[in-house]
Amino acid sequence: MSTFTIFLALIVIVAFLLVVVIMVQNPKGGGLSSSFGGSGQQVGGVKKTGDFLDKSTWTLATLLLVLILLSNVTIMDDAGYGESKVFDEASMPQNTTTPPAQMPGQSTESDSAQ
Repeated sequence: MSTFTIFLALIVIVAFLLVVVIMVQNPKGGGLSSSFGGSGQQVGGVKKTGDFLDKSTWTLATLLLVLILLSNVTIMDDAGYGESKVFDEASMPQNTTTPPAQMPGQSTESDSAQ
């Protein structure tokens, strides 16, 4: 298993967690924090859930960005120079048996033998 595959799996997990955290939030400020009573002071309960969700959103977004950048570095290391095999195959000549074109004014070997 290559390092790029590991980073790809981590990127998918972090992206899923980021979607879940964003979907839990309410754009009007209620969200999950309002379902726990909405007050900032609870005894034995969740305090400031909105702040936790906000911090976790920024943390997961930063982690996702870092993982994407690190995966880009590893894919370039795994592939050698970071070039695609498709471009390598497209740049290869299709027919190598064709003789080179003759420049005007040059004589061929059969002309010089006569």
